[in-house]
Amino acid sequence: MEQQKGYLSSDNKRKVTTHRLLEMKQRGEKISMLTAYDYSMATVIDQAGIDVILVGDSASNVMVGNTTTLPITVDQMIYHGKAVMNAVKRAMVVIDMPFGSYQGNPHEAVANAVRIMKETGADCLKLEGGREITESVKLILSAGIPLMGHLGLMPQSINKFGTYAVRAEEEAEAARLLDDACLLQEAGCCSVVLEKIPAQLAKKVSAQLVIPTIGIGAGPHVDGQVLVMHDMLGLNKGFSPRFLRRYASLFDEITAAVQQYIHDVKTADFPSEKESY
Repeated sequence: MEQQKGYLSSDNKRKVTTHRLLEMKQRGEKISMLTAYDYSMATVIDQAGIDVILVGDSASNVMVGNTTTLPITVDQMIYHGKAVMNAVKRAMVVIDMPFGSYQGNPHEAVANAVRIMKETGADCLKLEGGREITESVKLILSAGIPLMGHLGLMPQSINKFGTYAVRAEEEAEAARLLDDACLLQEAGCCSVVLEKIPAQLAKKVSAQLVIPTIGIGAGPHVDGQVLVMHDMLGLNKGFSPRFLRRYASLFDEITAAVQQYIHDVKTADFPSEKESY
């Protein structure tokens, strides 16, 4: 317990920034990252001491019920980003640029990035891809907007991949991923997410890059880890990939609480005399 308290003491109360992530990598301190999409949950995980909060386009799945991340819009990401920023005091807040907001036209990409930053006050944005989006990456960075990259399995490209299977198992794709990671670093990205790739490849990428790597299904040799909050808290029972560790079973706990409430209302046990005015 004393060790856990230490994570929230002294220096660790400082606001987490892109520079601080680099410091953490340099001293070998692992980076913790979770998603959040609303004020209440962002308040909880920020006060718990999380380093980075990702306002992920996974909101399309867990908040709206879409089967992919593709339908979510810039307006919706701004809505969720504002809610999270209203809560956060310490964590670095990263917002996903949604599908269609940066691919194809670099000037539209800059306009969308500037809008998201101005309307949310976020610390950083994240986008998926390597060499095919480097022009957009460079233009967004030239506007003074920090960027986090994302390589490996890229959910916004699921229709191209056709599967959520592990990426970069073949030598050619692994080499391309490593090259893309270096390109993103050279362009000026502050960090890169590596999703669902072999652990040894993630280790190689992490060793070669100066900037931090954040893994999700990429093994233990990266500089940090990210999970979707709804998955790790057991709110989503229908998603159980190999990389997921559940730290709670809130679906069952909430179900039991709601059922108890229903029972108490039906039997007139609630409200009691003490709970009445």
